[in-house]
Amino acid sequence: MVVRAGRGVLVAIALVSTWAVPAAEAQGRQIPDDVRTQARALVDNGLTVGVVIGIVDAGGARYFSYGNTSRSGGRPVSESTIYEIGSVTKVFTALALADMAVKGDVGLDDPVQRYLSDPVRVPSRDTFQITLRLLSAQRSGLPRLPSNMAPADPANPYADYDERRLSEFLNGYTLTRDPGARYEYSNLGVGLLGLALGRRAGTSYEGLVLRRIAAPLGLASTRVSLTPDLRARLARGHQGENEASNWDLDALAGAGALRSTAADMVRFLAAAMGLTKTPLDSAFRLTRVIQGDAGPGMRIGLAWHVIWPDSSPAYWHNGGTGGYHSFIGFDPLQQFGVVVLSNSSHSIDDIGFHLLKPSFPLATMRRAIALPAETLDQYVGEYQLAPGFALAIRKSRDQLVAQATGQGAAPIYALARDEFFYRVVDAQISFKRDSTGRVTSLVLHQGGRDMPASRKP
Repeated sequence: MVVRAGRGVLVAIALVSTWAVPAAEAQGRQIPDDVRTQARALVDNGLTVGVVIGIVDAGGARYFSYGNTSRSGGRPVSESTIYEIGSVTKVFTALALADMAVKGDVGLDDPVQRYLSDPVRVPSRDTFQITLRLLSAQRSGLPRLPSNMAPADPANPYADYDERRLSEFLNGYTLTRDPGARYEYSNLGVGLLGLALGRRAGTSYEGLVLRRIAAPLGLASTRVSLTPDLRARLARGHQGENEASNWDLDALAGAGALRSTAADMVRFLAAAMGLTKTPLDSAFRLTRVIQGDAGPGMRIGLAWHVIWPDSSPAYWHNGGTGGYHSFIGFDPLQQFGVVVLSNSSHSIDDIGFHLLKPSFPLATMRRAIALPAETLDQYVGEYQLAPGFALAIRKSRDQLVAQATGQGAAPIYALARDEFFYRVVDAQISFKRDSTGRVTSLVLHQGGRDMPASRKP
C-alpha cells in the first residue's frame, strides 16, 4: 500500500512559487537533430512507445516529444505526460535530507537509528554506525536489495515490502564491511533513508517530498499517489511489445516511488543549477558536495553521480521501473540541464549523456528485418547454457521468442540471417550452423560476456 499525504500537506501545496521556466525556442541551446532522430527511431523501431526530452539553460526550456502514451492507442506524449521516474526519486530524497540538515532538523552524520523506532534495529560494525550521509552517498554497507523480498506479484515487486519485512531484514543482517568503506549502490539504503526522514518530519515519504520540495519549487505533477486528473496524464509503461504494471513502493518509497513530468523535472533542474532562486538553494548546493568515489571516472555527492569530475563535471541520475526509464542531469559550469523520459524499460541514458557532452555517442540503432518462415523454423529448439539452465527458442506466428529457465518469454528480432537481438534488454543471440547448414548452437551476448549454448537433441 502507498501511504498518502495528510491534509496539512495538501494545504502547503497551495503555497507554491509562481515562477515558471520560460519556453524559449528561439533562444539558448536547441535539441540537436541527431537526438531528435534517435528519439524517433526508438519509437519507430518499437524500442519505446513515447519519449519526451527537455533541456533548460538561461534561455529557458525547450522540449521534444514523439510517440504515444500507450502502444494500443493512447495520446501523443508531451512535457505534461506523467512517467514513473524510478531511481531519480533518490535525488529528491537527498534534497529532502539536505534541506533538513541546512535547517537543523537533522545532522548529516546522525546515525539513522536515531530516527527509527522499535522494532527496527539498523546493523552497525564495531563503533561504525550507518549515518544519513552514508545512506544518501551509497556508502552505507547495506546491499542493493534486502534478501527477504518475496513479492506476491512479481510485476509489482516492491508493493508488499512493508516496514515489518524491512525490520526483519535489518534485525537479522550482519554488515560485511565498515559503513563508509566503499561505494555500493543500494535501493535498500536510500529507501531506509526516506523512511527515517519521514519519521523525523512526522509524515509519510510522499508528505515529506510534497512539503519540502514540490511546494517550494511548484512541482504540481510530482507525486507518489496520483489524483484522477494526474492519472489521466499517466503514460502506460511497456516491456517490449507488452504493457507493464505500474510499480508501488511501500517501506522503500524513498528509493523510487515518484512519478513526474518533463516540465516538472526541467523546473527542478533549473533550481538545482541556480537558474532560479528558491528556498532550496542552500540544500541544492549541499547535494552537490562530493562525498567519495563511485567507480572509475565517477564520483558521488548526495545521490547525484558525477561524471567527468576533473574537467567539466556533470551531475546525473537515471531510473528504471518495470515499464519506464528516466534520466536527468546538469552541467553547473555551462548552466545546462537535460531530462529524458520514456514509457519503456529500454534505456535512453545515451541521449541524456550525449546532450550533456556531445562527444558521448548515441547508441547504435538496431533495425529488424523479416526472415522467411522456413528460416525461423530452423532456430526453434532448446539450448543448454548451463546445468539446469536453458534457453528455449520457439515461434509464435511469424515471431521468434526466447525464454530462459524460470524467466518470462521475450521476442527476439532478426538483424540478419542467424543474428538476433532483444528489445527488452541489451542482449543479442548468434546462431551457429554445422557444415550441413543445420543450426547446432547459439551464443548469447549480454553484459560483455559471450555465453555459448549447445542445442539439445
